[in-house]
Amino acid sequence: MSRPQQITVLGATGSIGLSTLDVIARHPDRYQVFALSGFTRLRELLALCVRHTPRFAVVPEAGAARMLQDDLSAAGLSTRVLVGEEGLCQVSADAEVDAVMAAIVGAAGLRPTLAAVEAGKKILLANKEALVMSGALFMQAVRKSGSVLLPIDSEHNAIFQCMPRDFARGLDAVGVRRILLTASGGPFRQTPLAELAHVSPDQACAHPNWSMGRKISVDSASMMNKGLELIEACWLFDAQPSQVEVVIHPQSVIHSLVDYVDGSVLAQLGNPDMRTPIANALAWPERIDSGVPPLDLFAIARLDFEAPDEERFPCLRLARQAAEAGNSAPAMLNAANEVAVAAFLDGRVRYPEIASIIEDTLNLEPVVAVDDLEAVFTADTKARVLAGQWLSRHGR
Repeated sequence: MSRPQQITVLGATGSIGLSTLDVIARHPDRYQVFALSGFTRLRELLALCVRHTPRFAVVPEAGAARMLQDDLSAAGLSTRVLVGEEGLCQVSADAEVDAVMAAIVGAAGLRPTLAAVEAGKKILLANKEALVMSGALFMQAVRKSGSVLLPIDSEHNAIFQCMPRDFARGLDAVGVRRILLTASGGPFRQTPLAELAHVSPDQACAHPNWSMGRKISVDSASMMNKGLELIEACWLFDAQPSQVEVVIHPQSVIHSLVDYVDGSVLAQLGNPDMRTPIANALAWPERIDSGVPPLDLFAIARLDFEAPDEERFPCLRLARQAAEAGNSAPAMLNAANEVAVAAFLDGRVRYPEIASIIEDTLNLEPVVAVDDLEAVFTADTKARVLAGQWLSRHGR
């Protein structure tokens, strides 16, 4: 390798970003940090810049940029600070960048991820909302630019590892019958239904197996995370919603499975540590050390599976309906969920009302075609307005 690959990490201060930087630091001969972005954790971003000496850092607004630039200069670093979405797009599409870790949570990650795609970069996709909101447009851009798209979600990366190399020919053509998407079931898998109205944000964020941000943790508790992953899997692997089945697997050891027409079922197993899929995507088609310890099957001893209960997890039902409707429905689902989860984390709504807000929002707005990115953001905005109106009507 003539030089280390230049990596931009969008969402560097989040759990995926930190895991990515851990893997990169283990292989300084192979990878070098080109740019880092952060949102609110600016002290953490400064520390990461000191450690990894990126060419650029990106923050959301000008005041924060000036403060960070002063701190970087005082530390003797030449890192240049950029601002906002324009800065994110710049460090995603820069000619020197080889790969972009797209780990900004939510709709905010869509434009910079698309900028990286259009520039033909290797995309390590941890921002599932990019495909949920604009799947057809996103995949069209991937095909047009020749960008390499590699999934980082542990489930989608597991499916990718279990698929044949030529899966892009279509599932039927390569003999795939079903994709089995595993889910832990989250912290409320066995909580009596009557008690769900009284669970707290901290309880919802206490995931039994994974360490994640608060928004994603709530999505995991409601299984909206799995619903969004179902939509994403359809785009990544050119599958119909009916070909993707969700399976609750509490141990989170089997990360997903692929069922073939000859009766074979291939599974990818591993400890619940995001460094495994990150290392897999960074080095693909090679393999590198991720820092994850070997899986101890004797310590695990058993693997359990169960079907999800849609009464307990109505968000999963709503996501499947949005996947089947297509067009603007997934973007509206995602936007309404972001508003609802934020309200729950702020203590303004109860946990079961997350699904109520989403369902009412989807019922109030007809599904329309999304032929360009502006139509995607129009659907996103409408859903946010409707979800906000729900909160106002209910005095929240």
